[in-house]
Amino acid sequence: MVSETMSEPDPSFQRFRLLVAYDGRPYCGWQSQAAGDTIQDRLLEALRSLCPDAKGLVGSGRTDAGVSAEGQVAHFDAPSSWKMNGENWRDALNTKLPKSIRIYACDATEPEFHARFSAKEKTYRYRIFTGQVLPPTLVGLAWHRRGTASLDEWNTLLRLFEGEHDFRALSANRNDGSDEGLDTRRVIFAARAEQSVPNQVDLRFTGNGFLYKMVRFLVGTTVYGIERRLSTSEIEAFLSGKDPEKKAPYCAPADGLTLERVDYPDTKID
Repeated sequence: MVSETMSEPDPSFQRFRLLVAYDGRPYCGWQSQAAGDTIQDRLLEALRSLCPDAKGLVGSGRTDAGVSAEGQVAHFDAPSSWKMNGENWRDALNTKLPKSIRIYACDATEPEFHARFSAKEKTYRYRIFTGQVLPPTLVGLAWHRRGTASLDEWNTLLRLFEGEHDFRALSANRNDGSDEGLDTRRVIFAARAEQSVPNQVDLRFTGNGFLYKMVRFLVGTTVYGIERRLSTSEIEAFLSGKDPEKKAPYCAPADGLTLERVDYPDTKID
């Protein structure tokens, strides 16, 4: 397992920031696991095949099994004696990685930068296909829910999530000992539905952080609202945080979920 805690910078190492994209369908998520093929495992293997002394590969967050990314951000440290710039690292890593994982960009950054703890906001996209027959090209990349609803209907429900709320009822427990005492309040800056092609609705959530499976619960709850299986008052009750045992009834599948971008206070990595 890779430590994701803050540590004192090592002056003999240079920190690099990566912009990573991947098709999450073949993998067991981002986070390295004792038994499981993960994005972090593949990246770390590629990195150490190039530089055995490289260390500290950390991502901005853990995407679940089957979840994809267009804008995952990670960092690693390499010995300063290695005279490789960001473009060198990008190109070299891409020769070692499967085609389902790509490094879009790499740049040298300050030693205090941390892919997870320095992040200001994240944006996730969830794709829903509403037509009668799911195109084969969208299998595993969209949730198939037959039916129609206007964008106004989608956005009326999505606006309920905006602002600061207790999202305990709209998230899952990791059962790793960290759930007790976890601060479950988060801020959603924007939650919107967009439709660029027929029979396809993209839900976007931008926030200062997301709990385990939180986006999938937000999507499942929204779909239940669209299908009249949950009322507005029931959704608002989930957000009140008054009943710590209360949980939303449905978590959407990983199909359709993509980490679209991560933003930082200094600059965006593009």
